[in-house]
Amino acid sequence: MKKIIILGAFLLLVTASFAQIDRSKQPKPGPAPTINLQDPNTFSLKNGLKVLVVENHKLPRVSIQLTMDNPLIVEGDKAGTSDLVAALLGKGSQNISKDDFNEEVDFLGSSINFGSQSAFGNGLSKYFNRIIELMADAGLNPNFTQEEFDKERERIIEGIKSNESSVSAIAGRVQSVLAYGADHPYGEYTTEATINNVTLADVKKFHNDYFRPNNAYLIIIGDVNFKDVQKAVKKNFKSWEEGSIPQTPFGTPQNPSEAEIDFISMDNAVQSEIAVQNTVSLKMSDPDYFPTLIANKILGGGGEARLFNNLREDKGYTYGAYSSIGSNEKTVSRFRASASVRNAVTDSAVVEFMKEIEKIGNQFVSDEELANAKAKYVGDFVLALERPQTIANYAYNIETRGLSKDYYKNYLANLNKVSKEDVKNAAQKYFQGDNAQIVVTGKGSEVAENLENIVINGKKLTVNYYDKTGAKTARPDFNKAIPADMNVAKVMERYIEAIGGKATLSNVNSVFIKAEASIQGQTLNLELKRTTKNQFVQDIMMAGNSMSKQVIDGNKGYVVARGQRKDLSDDELKKAQASSSPFPEVNWINGGATLEKIEKVQGEDAYIIRVSKEKTIAYSMKSGLKLQETTTTEAGGQTVQQTLSYSDYKDLNGIMFPFTLSQSFGPQSLDFKVTEIKVNEGISDQDFD
Repeated sequence: MKKIIILGAFLLLVTASFAQIDRSKQPKPGPAPTINLQDPNTFSLKNGLKVLVVENHKLPRVSIQLTMDNPLIVEGDKAGTSDLVAALLGKGSQNISKDDFNEEVDFLGSSINFGSQSAFGNGLSKYFNRIIELMADAGLNPNFTQEEFDKERERIIEGIKSNESSVSAIAGRVQSVLAYGADHPYGEYTTEATINNVTLADVKKFHNDYFRPNNAYLIIIGDVNFKDVQKAVKKNFKSWEEGSIPQTPFGTPQNPSEAEIDFISMDNAVQSEIAVQNTVSLKMSDPDYFPTLIANKILGGGGEARLFNNLREDKGYTYGAYSSIGSNEKTVSRFRASASVRNAVTDSAVVEFMKEIEKIGNQFVSDEELANAKAKYVGDFVLALERPQTIANYAYNIETRGLSKDYYKNYLANLNKVSKEDVKNAAQKYFQGDNAQIVVTGKGSEVAENLENIVINGKKLTVNYYDKTGAKTARPDFNKAIPADMNVAKVMERYIEAIGGKATLSNVNSVFIKAEASIQGQTLNLELKRTTKNQFVQDIMMAGNSMSKQVIDGNKGYVVARGQRKDLSDDELKKAQASSSPFPEVNWINGGATLEKIEKVQGEDAYIIRVSKEKTIAYSMKSGLKLQETTTTEAGGQTVQQTLSYSDYKDLNGIMFPFTLSQSFGPQSLDFKVTEIKVNEGISDQDFD
């Protein structure tokens, strides 16, 4: 009985305690947790190399990171030299061939990779001595050969050519040029011309100049013993000679005196790439560094941030909108708020970006926003401490960024000190909407006019025009008048004549095309079969397995995707049949299409012909050749455009065929290179079953 009375009294006490809690008020945050960071063991070699060792014996593995904290480099008319150095390092050494090097690295179950001024290795700790020996040998005694140089330069050139049609790649490039300037280390970029200026001697000189121990840090983490590390490092790196590191001067970028729109027109853009940006002078040691982190987290630091909630969740303009801000001890860094948006809402999205940037700099954030941002950083920080790499990175930052020894021990305390006023002041200082470059890369014929009418705070914004290199240009003519004597039939007749003539095409009963594309190291195979009997097959395969297939036998059809088959409806079949013959233009001469406008496609003026509600086709005004097909569909409440571009036309038995087919799906693009074309052979009716 006594036990029951005591228990009842305890329950009454607990209930009374809960009743006293005011749940309408957010609990005050507790004190920041004490951070006990393990300091790495360190030592230095006489040549200047500083070594940081973090022992962690939980797993029998080790990682090795070599980083040179050199001055920033301007490569100028030989931009791309550092790319070639990085590509050529690690291909063996003067003491071991490329094949033997790769074979041994694989045998050890390890990996060794290089940057132009860095190296990375990891593997089982029992092989530590051999891994660091191979890495040091390849880095200090590189095997630079003309054969490998030529291969890597050609690979880089192919990448450059591929990116020339990538809207996102061009947008990123020009954003950097406009922010920093083309003669700044962060603004210059590699072109086919600059990479062709680079010689093997330039590669060797770059490595000799910058791959030096003077500013080098070697970070070793894992199941190792400090004394063993000392022995291995001294053995492999003591002969590494220090040298005078060249410095290449560059200017300090300036923001515009007032906000401006900088537009880059790309004819193949199916959506606009927007970046609202300004340069900032921010270092990790600055007193407003932590308020700036919090301000950016609230503005655009994730799916809970203001930009995301506004432009995606509320307006539905984009799949995601974010912001970021950098810090740098050697030059200015950049604040950047960005998103990829539908063409039709480009101007509206710009207005919303500017509204959010102005708001966070002029109004206090809410208690909830501030608390959530701090909580996210605390969670990320605590999770990061579980990784041994974190300790090494923190130690490296303290060494190279002028931070106090207890910087990371006080990290959370400094975050928790940030107030709403601190956030507002930081946003005012670093998110400079009044001096921003609003860089928009998109289809000028669809978005430029609306951009030119944007008004912010009662003032119309100036619109400047730039080409794909970041050079300023005159405003392009986006609305050229169609010649009075031009019509659909004449456009089709010019195309038919350009590819071989009506008489030649009349002898074609079927066309069979094979092509290949590469995606993430995998090869995609494309087979296209068309006949004059409205038979059509398109099959995309990987490793012999069909990934996507469409078939029309003349009277019915189906599609197969991800193993699921779907028969075409009557309406879908009718649309597919309109384009299923080898040369559908022969049919469109007599009707079923309209001439809509003239616009730039692949850098040249083109007639835009609408052949259905969903599809338009562009034909060059100069050559008459087909340049691009654009298909517009509705998916999930969004308008989605897919483009198929035709280029690299070559003559085959009197008929001009495109040997490059570039398929774009939103920001993604695949370049199929034609490997084989068969005319009137290789096709049977059974192919269309």
